[in-house]
Amino acid sequence: MTATGEELVSARGGPWWWARRRSAVLDVGLAVVSAVECGLEGIPFARDAGIPLAVGVVFGVLAGSVLVVRRKWPVAVVLVTIAVTPAQMGFLMGVVGLYTLAASEMPRRIIASLAGMSLVGTWIVTFVRLRQDVARGELTIGDWFVWFASIATSLGVTAPPVLLGMYVGARRRLMESLRERADSLERELQLLAERAEERAEWARNEERTRIAREMHDVVAHRVSLMVVHAAALQAVARKDPEKAVKNAALVGDMGRQALTELREMLGVLRAGTEAGGQRRERVPVAPLAAVGVAAAAAASRAADGEEGAAEGPCLSDIEELVGQSAAAGMVVDLSVEGEGRSYAPVVESTAYRVVQEALTNVHKHAAGAKTYVRLAHRVSEIAMQVENEPPPQAASSAGLPSGGNGLVGMKERVAALGGVFVSGPTDAGGFRVSAVIPAS
Repeated sequence: MTATGEELVSARGGPWWWARRRSAVLDVGLAVVSAVECGLEGIPFARDAGIPLAVGVVFGVLAGSVLVVRRKWPVAVVLVTIAVTPAQMGFLMGVVGLYTLAASEMPRRIIASLAGMSLVGTWIVTFVRLRQDVARGELTIGDWFVWFASIATSLGVTAPPVLLGMYVGARRRLMESLRERADSLERELQLLAERAEERAEWARNEERTRIAREMHDVVAHRVSLMVVHAAALQAVARKDPEKAVKNAALVGDMGRQALTELREMLGVLRAGTEAGGQRRERVPVAPLAAVGVAAAAAASRAADGEEGAAEGPCLSDIEELVGQSAAAGMVVDLSVEGEGRSYAPVVESTAYRVVQEALTNVHKHAAGAKTYVRLAHRVSEIAMQVENEPPPQAASSAGLPSGGNGLVGMKERVAALGGVFVSGPTDAGGFRVSAVIPAS
């Protein structure tokens, strides 16, 4: 597992300006070593300068201790190093100071200026010391070696820590950039996961709504007709046995049709569940975002009215639908305009369901009212209208319950196909349901 930037910030527990305790321990240890080195180098400096040895040692210890603030003030450490270079002390402090300065977030021009000053100062001190040694006869090498040695020494002391510091600083900045990018990607993935959950929940709700709508369309109309026929059967059972037998046969036919449609619907749902189970067996673990996208796509297909492998009702069944309502005692008139043609299955199924639900509402709320069913085939659309006159005053209610979802379901079906649905009472006191559905 990798730690995010926020976790790293929260893990900061070092004293003062140190981010971590081990950084503080490292800097204090380097400062102690540098102070000891500068203190020992202060002894020959005191002898050459003609000052007490104690003063030279104290001066060296104080100068070397500056290394403890290298992370907070790297420029100060380098300046102190340049200042004590003529005393030939502070080698460790100079190397560590230049490395820290190059690895910091200081502007490049400042780093180059201080590194150049350190390079020149080291070269001058080395050159002067070597010339003095040659002049005293301690070295018997030519002048070319003095130049070479002074240049090599100054470059060897300055260039490696600066280059290493620049590399480490660039790598650190790259890691921080990658960490920030990882944090950003993590937040985006979390957001995508939340959206996927919302889409999955929306898809489940849409699927439940679609199933409820299909169940309502299948059950409500058939059962409503069965109730109407049962009431007629009860009324004429003793007076007209032949009509009673006919009504009983119609009730049986309605019941069988309702059971057939229910079995088909349950078969589709069971097949879909089994297929989903097989897919889950093949792919045990699916990314949450992929699940959300797949669920949203399934919901989109459901909203578009796809019914899978089962074939829904079509426009040719509307005449039979009207005949069933007429057999139940409704005075219904069917008129068709335009030349009939085949449409997409979802269009024909939606048109059939709209007429079916409208006739069911007439049975429920306007028993005995004359009803007009109009179907119009147009160039790029199909229109349907179901309008009933006011029910007779003497007509009794069929006593059928109403869930109040019929009109909502019709509107959802038509809107899913990009159509227009309008319903409401007429001026004459009846009720009208109209829908226009694009042909493609």
